[in-house]
Amino acid sequence: MPVALITGASAGLGKALAAALVSRKWTVVGDGRDAAALTAAAREAGFTPVPGDVADPDHRAALAATVGSGLDLLVNNASTLGVSPLPPLGRYPLAELENVYRVNVFAPLALTQLLLPALTKTGGTIVDVSSDAAVEAYEGWGGYGSAKAALDQLTAVLGAEHPDLAVYAVDPGDLRTAMHQLAFPGEDISDRPLPGTAVPAFLRLLDERPASGRYRAADLLVPA
Repeated sequence: MPVALITGASAGLGKALAAALVSRKWTVVGDGRDAAALTAAAREAGFTPVPGDVADPDHRAALAATVGSGLDLLVNNASTLGVSPLPPLGRYPLAELENVYRVNVFAPLALTQLLLPALTKTGGTIVDVSSDAAVEAYEGWGGYGSAKAALDQLTAVLGAEHPDLAVYAVDPGDLRTAMHQLAFPGEDISDRPLPGTAVPAFLRLLDERPASGRYRAADLLVPA
């Protein structure tokens, strides 16, 4: 059975993708900061939960120990929005910005570094979950967007450095998630699609394995 590790699997896109892979007979390990939510999600979706913060080196080591020496898929999905309501860059608290980069940039790279031997062994796939805020200039999104832009560049360079692997940055589009709600406090976001609607785009990448690069879920959901 192929093995996947999905960070941020307690809710939203991570949980939906984990459930889809389990239904395909994958062995899935998922993490999340909220142990109770992660345990409930794991019970519902059928994956192995490893609670913890991906920005914590000890937790990353525990994830590596759980997946072992062979890993087919790493999905760096765990993320943090930062300050809510979203502040302009001129007033962005720098300590908070450091944390956004710690979780959204440094942690995915650190986990990838740790798991590269296991991924290389299988000729595996790395998926870094991106955002349209990485390439569009939206007021208030400078912290989160610039971190995702940095993650996009790390993903692109990893793809160039590891041609034996499939390395993707994927923009899933606006989804009805708790983090997206934090970006729009007090607003109704029920018009956004549910996270599961983006899952077929990720599965298409796994099935077709195109060249490493940046992809939009909206484009992948259009029949070839």
